[in-house]
Amino acid sequence: MLCWIQLILLHASAKFTSIIYTTEMNNLFPLMSVDAVAKSGSIRKAAEILAIDSTALNRRILAIERELGFDIFERIPRGVRLTTAGEILVHHIRTQSSDFERVKSQIADLSGERRGHVSIACSQALLPYFLPEQISTYRNEHPGVEFSVLLRDRAAAEQALVDYSADLVLVFEPIRLVEFQNLLNIRQPLHAVMSANHPLTHQSTLRLRECLEYPIVIPTKNYGVRNLLELAVRRIGLKFQALVESDSFEFLRYYTTAENVLGFQIQIGLPRPQENGDVTSRPIATKDVPPGLLYFGQLKGRTLPVAAARFAQQVIEHSFTRFECD
Repeated sequence: MLCWIQLILLHASAKFTSIIYTTEMNNLFPLMSVDAVAKSGSIRKAAEILAIDSTALNRRILAIERELGFDIFERIPRGVRLTTAGEILVHHIRTQSSDFERVKSQIADLSGERRGHVSIACSQALLPYFLPEQISTYRNEHPGVEFSVLLRDRAAAEQALVDYSADLVLVFEPIRLVEFQNLLNIRQPLHAVMSANHPLTHQSTLRLRECLEYPIVIPTKNYGVRNLLELAVRRIGLKFQALVESDSFEFLRYYTTAENVLGFQIQIGLPRPQENGDVTSRPIATKDVPPGLLYFGQLKGRTLPVAAARFAQQVIEHSFTRFECD
């Protein structure tokens, strides 16, 4: 009997979701095309993305502008850009789209099969190991959920929440947190990254002073790891001269084996000890370089879709078992 009830609920939920999705998308599509133009900065490029004729898209934009009584876009030589009225409209479109995704995920949960889409903006350190593990763990239980992972460091991370391109943010040492609702702080000690045959591998913990006696490679100034290093070096009255600096942590990690130099990374960006291979790492004494903070959060005042909210809970629970968290 229970099986038949579950089947009826599943069928009803799927039909209800389909009806709402079709109706809502018919209403939203003209407005979503405005958002596509705003993101691409070009009517022609947006038309290619939407697979429609650029002339038809332009007519649609003009019709919406006539209905509003304001120009949405300013036409410039290389495309278009939003007017003040256009910025207000696009913010409304993204809010409506986000609310619709939340409703869809709640309806899908009625059938016991979670669906939806989760978008995450994060620092580079989260890309190689932590997020692939967390997303695959979640999708093993909920294969109907899709993910977008966006590289957004420091200043750009919060903007991804504000413009609704991200549901959640995991960012190291962000610059500003005005619109940010903090869910978790994860303390991240700094590690020196080196080849397995580097002279410092015999030590379990390193002092910053002795690290700087060797050639080093560092990230560019817009990254939190670089900020931690510079603050620590000034505090103890030292200087450093990097052989190479880059905005790619993957490049820096592999370069440590090319020239047997030292690089730097936070704990969450390092492989598990058994996965190190030719590259290894050692923590730097926290009295030399205090741990930085990885912030995990969402847009202030926003109710997340079910899939994003449950994924956030998974990340929080896992982080408490593996890291020092507040």
